[in-house]
Amino acid sequence: MLREADAIHEKDAKKKLKTHLSVLGVVLILGLILLIQGVFSSFVVRILNLCGIYIILALSLNLINGFTGLFSLGHAGFMALGAYISALLTMSPAQKEMNFFMTPIISCLAQVELPFIPALIIAGSVSALAGFLIGTPVLRLRDDYLAIATLGFSEIIRVVLTNAQSITNGALGLKGLPRYASTFMIWALTFLTIIFMAALVGSAFGRSCKAVRDNEIAAAAMGIPVAKVKIQSFTIASFIAGIGGALLGHLMSTIDPKMFTFSLTYNILLIVVLGGNGSITGSVLAAIIVTISMEALRFLDGPLNLIFIKTQGLPGLRMVVFSLLLLLVVIYRQQGLMGKREFSWEGLLEIIPIKTRTKRKPYTGKGSNHA
Repeated sequence: MLREADAIHEKDAKKKLKTHLSVLGVVLILGLILLIQGVFSSFVVRILNLCGIYIILALSLNLINGFTGLFSLGHAGFMALGAYISALLTMSPAQKEMNFFMTPIISCLAQVELPFIPALIIAGSVSALAGFLIGTPVLRLRDDYLAIATLGFSEIIRVVLTNAQSITNGALGLKGLPRYASTFMIWALTFLTIIFMAALVGSAFGRSCKAVRDNEIAAAAMGIPVAKVKIQSFTIASFIAGIGGALLGHLMSTIDPKMFTFSLTYNILLIVVLGGNGSITGSVLAAIIVTISMEALRFLDGPLNLIFIKTQGLPGLRMVVFSLLLLLVVIYRQQGLMGKREFSWEGLLEIIPIKTRTKRKPYTGKGSNHA
């Protein structure tokens, strides 16, 4: 009985310790965000906000590619839909009149102006609807054929946005978007996305996604509706991508169809692969590392005057560096930074042993039974 009591006491102590560590972790992260926003320049705060947005986008793509095993390259299209829908719903009539000076905006959108949160939900819902309509026929394909089909639909969306001038202002894009994407808004949605993804992956639906990823035939034999799981996963990821695209548009305060090319999908895919397919923690870490590194290596695009190398400026050289990094990861560490592992307090406590047992009073032989 003493051993059982010790085990229960140990378990309770670890549970309390994990709760305290979780609260402390949240407080430290919030404190760090407040410190960066209050002390550092607007440029650093902008990079911080980009990290949060890229975390959201990486998690949405990881749900498709990592957890469900579908190779999709159409993420930029859903981001574009979310960005344009949110922009058109939040811009004031005066801003719309200023933007649509060549071709007037259609009358049903000219006077519409909604608060940011409802517009954000509508933007995500429209992207989810597009994901459902596209995914229903396309998800019958596999591997390279699925990638080509989703990439094609993404390009179709971009071409439609370019030519629908009375709705999207065409190639001129939309400027002067309201700056609703504050640091608190972005990171609140980032934490909500992380929590949602963790709950989703740990649910029965998440286990079904993993089963489909590992072996579709075995999953179908176990009674899992494979087609339904694929479509639901694609739709949920499209919704999150629409939210991320809307946040990106309001952070930049200007959008145009050229923002949402395949290179944007490539950047998100790079984060997912580097972090590890099927790892939420890996996507979070890789999004932060890649976003900061992209800005830190921006000098590579300009003139270089090194000891043995002098250039007049090579735009896109930093993307060559990231491409080489991706190539090295694919060759030498295919599982990425985290593989399919996740952060947990149990794993941290195993690395950093912390004594959780308290001293027990010595046995006196009174009032207790023992074996």
